[in-house]
Amino acid sequence: MSTLISLSIIDLVLAAALVAALAVVVWLGRLGVARTMTIAVVRMVIQLSLLGLVLEVLFGVGALHWVALMALVMLLVAGREVSARQKRPLAGLWGFGLSTGAMFLSSFAMAVFALLAVVQPEPWFKPQYAIPLLGMLLGNTMTGIALSLDRLTTDAWEQREIIETRLMLGATWSEAISGLRAQAMRNGMIPMINAMAAAGVVSLPGMMTGQILAGAPPAEAVKYQVLIFLLIVAGTGFGTLLAVWLTALRLFDDRERLRLDRLRRR
Repeated sequence: MSTLISLSIIDLVLAAALVAALAVVVWLGRLGVARTMTIAVVRMVIQLSLLGLVLEVLFGVGALHWVALMALVMLLVAGREVSARQKRPLAGLWGFGLSTGAMFLSSFAMAVFALLAVVQPEPWFKPQYAIPLLGMLLGNTMTGIALSLDRLTTDAWEQREIIETRLMLGATWSEAISGLRAQAMRNGMIPMINAMAAAGVVSLPGMMTGQILAGAPPAEAVKYQVLIFLLIVAGTGFGTLLAVWLTALRLFDDRERLRLDRLRRR
């Protein structure tokens, strides 16, 4: 069985040179994203480097409370990212709280289910399985919720007159915003559906590729990737549905009046 080929700093520098060349071209073309792309690359390198050091320690310790602390930090950061990606998030702690709660109830539930009922490592919270699994679930659920909530709040702001007209004609708050809510849910789930449709034909998914590079048999890598896809779809779907429903509910008061003052413009 093959072993994983180690990468040197020179290898990473060569890859970084390609991104640097792209940044120069983008800057010369005045596309307005060169600075953002450069910051994102630097941030990615720093974050992953720090994560590698943390995981080295965590894998060595393997205690439940440290795994739980790591999972909590990941959840809180994901909740912040969801709020940061919206043009008009809910004001105060509502936006952060609703999205974080939805991710907790969906991603954490799927991760615990997979660890206890499917993968069954010993112990069940073994960080080599728990942290990567939760990370993939949180990352995809975060993207789905961010896209759906951004679509919902933006459409509610732009179509406020239509919503208020429906309310005046006797529609309930749920009926008045049902079309926007359905479109927001679709918006959050389409990226995951597209990823599944292209998997194995257009692209090789990340987890499967990583396992194959590490020397795992392709058939075993495929089974793990299918499991991850199923869990991600379920987690993203349930998380998006819950987040959209709770946010839509927050946009109306107890007298079923549209309350766009509960949104803030970024």
